[in-house]
Amino acid sequence: MENMAEEEQEEVVVVAPAQVPTSAPDSARVPAPAAPDSAPTPASTPALAPALAPAPAPALSPSPASGPDEAESKRHISIQRQLADLEKLAFVAEGDFDSSSSLNSDHLDAGNKQACPLCPKEKFRACNSHKLRRHLQNLHWKVSVEFEGYRMCICHLPCRPVKPNIIGEQISSIMGAHYHCIICSATITRRTDMLGHVRRHVNKGETKSRYIAASAAKPPTEILKEVDTDVQVCPNYSVPQKTDSYFNPKMKLNRQLIFCTLAALAEERKPLECLDAFGATGIMGLQWAKHLGNAVKVTINDLNENSVTLIQENCHLNKLKVVVDNKEKEEDDEILEGEENLGNIKVTKMDANVLMHLRSFDFIHLDPFGTSVNYLDSAFRNIRNLGIVSVTSTDISSLYAKAQHVARRHYGCNIVRTEYYKELAARIVVAAVARAAARCNKGIEVLFAVALEHFVLVVVRVLRGPTSADETAKKIQYLIHCQWCEERIFQKDGNMVEENPYRQLPCNCHGSMPGKTAIELGPLWSSSLFNTGFLKRMLFESLHHGLDDIQPLIKTLIFESECNPQSQFSVHSPSNLTKQEECGISIKTTDDTTTDNYIAQGKRKCTETITNLAKKQKTDASTEHPPFYYNIHRHSIKGMNMPKLKKFLCYLSQAGFRVSRTHFDPMGVRTDAPLMQFKSILLKYSTPTYTGGQSEGHGQSTAEDTVADRVEMSVNEKAEASSCRRW
Repeated sequence: MENMAEEEQEEVVVVAPAQVPTSAPDSARVPAPAAPDSAPTPASTPALAPALAPAPAPALSPSPASGPDEAESKRHISIQRQLADLEKLAFVAEGDFDSSSSLNSDHLDAGNKQACPLCPKEKFRACNSHKLRRHLQNLHWKVSVEFEGYRMCICHLPCRPVKPNIIGEQISSIMGAHYHCIICSATITRRTDMLGHVRRHVNKGETKSRYIAASAAKPPTEILKEVDTDVQVCPNYSVPQKTDSYFNPKMKLNRQLIFCTLAALAEERKPLECLDAFGATGIMGLQWAKHLGNAVKVTINDLNENSVTLIQENCHLNKLKVVVDNKEKEEDDEILEGEENLGNIKVTKMDANVLMHLRSFDFIHLDPFGTSVNYLDSAFRNIRNLGIVSVTSTDISSLYAKAQHVARRHYGCNIVRTEYYKELAARIVVAAVARAAARCNKGIEVLFAVALEHFVLVVVRVLRGPTSADETAKKIQYLIHCQWCEERIFQKDGNMVEENPYRQLPCNCHGSMPGKTAIELGPLWSSSLFNTGFLKRMLFESLHHGLDDIQPLIKTLIFESECNPQSQFSVHSPSNLTKQEECGISIKTTDDTTTDNYIAQGKRKCTETITNLAKKQKTDASTEHPPFYYNIHRHSIKGMNMPKLKKFLCYLSQAGFRVSRTHFDPMGVRTDAPLMQFKSILLKYSTPTYTGGQSEGHGQSTAEDTVADRVEMSVNEKAEASSCRRW
């Protein structure tokens, strides 16, 4: 009996490196009466295989191929130093062990069939050792990635997780080949991406060969400060694919614009129910609550649990109270002492559509990752009367006509790349917002629309009632765009089909060019994009709160809304803005605003207010800024020096046209002048680049005498070249 016990102990010691489960020694005791060197009986072999099947042996490299270091023992089996180690691994990781003596051999017997340790059985069947060696060398070793003496071989095992479903299970049958990073826990499919991934590790100084498990300690965080608000961010906070709580420092202007909008709305009525539907780090809602105080009741929502936890931590960091499910969260006494004058922040974790259906708000901000069309119907369902909805769209590839099929899918409009593509994108978003509001029997008035490099921001005021909805729907029209000269005009109202729609264009390209020269874009928003009175109030709020970065942009928007470069306005105190008319409604912005002077929130407007609104919109139709703009470089003539932009604006104004600069394009000119007049004035004040050695005064007089000839020659040359290109 003592000899048998010693033999059993020897078997356990030998099988342990192969990570055999605890049930394996019990099955090994079945052939105990036999000799120690004999192979197990056939009856015991099937019992051993199921016990080895769920073992995690293929996930990590076995101890014979690993060093004494604990970090090396946690490397994936696809990471080896030599090809021989990978070949030996095939025998160690094999589920059907012939005997205990086979584990101590050199594993090079050609008669034993072994399976590939990096491929599932359904992909590569067990074969002889020479075929397995050729398979490992050609399909795994040759395409490996080398790093510090290790080779990261390609792996075909179902170990790369996919996006989990509702239950949380993972679908492994559709997974393909991938690499395991030796430094971090990343799995990457392409070899070129893996090389770049390792190179980024080297550039960051992360060259220590250690496999970091995903369930390691909490990653270090970083604290950023913006507008006197501290926010705690996770690593890779600016890469949305690598973090749950995305924070983009480039969106600072966007956050300041929205803050000024909310501050101007807070002067009309208090308190305001505000919603940040996609909180991420909560930076926007924290700025609202910290600087506006009791004037706002902020709700920050996010569907991700990690983001909700981070938002709560950022609230504690800024000494703000957190309310979760109508219960005030317990805080330390030290924090509560500094929160007496600050409002509460309610943090919710639910889908944004569900939250906006359940509760009503005065101010809603939508900033999803990509398009926001999926949330517009819910936003307008319960928005209160005369409330504000701000929409930030970051799908600029579709809005800026780089992915036209995506714009047709999301916004239902036809779009091409034009010189005024940014304003075209803003009008597309406003049209989508207007259609969503009209479906809820609500109208809108656009307060301002901004399209910059990274986003398109649209802020609208909600007007309840079917009459306002009908007036809003009438402002969605199609645009006729000439592809040769880029002249544009909105189609006339009416349902009758015109015999020749080219007659609506001011240009004569269709008569001088063969074929079809114009296309139809839209549907687009055809009315004004700015409200001058509200922008002036925003400028005052930016001065009051010390937001210096946003003031030049707001001033440009005011000039653009008035379409007059010589506009003069002053913002000294709120008394200058005591009475302003927006949407036909007199709004007081002083501190003594009462509910009697303002329409009760949540109630429909009276018939008199709606009538005043319709009359106001009709009278302001002539004073709206002209749609779209011209790029001065786009219409310049080769061989001529253009005048300075400021001087050119004065020339257009002296000619009797309304003119201003635009924030959409630094070299754009917004004017009501037709394109032919625009070009003629531009050529009139342009000078030749080379005068042929003549004197300055003589050259200038010659240029003035021959400007008409130059215009005709340039127009004829462009017409001939364009006709040749078209044929």
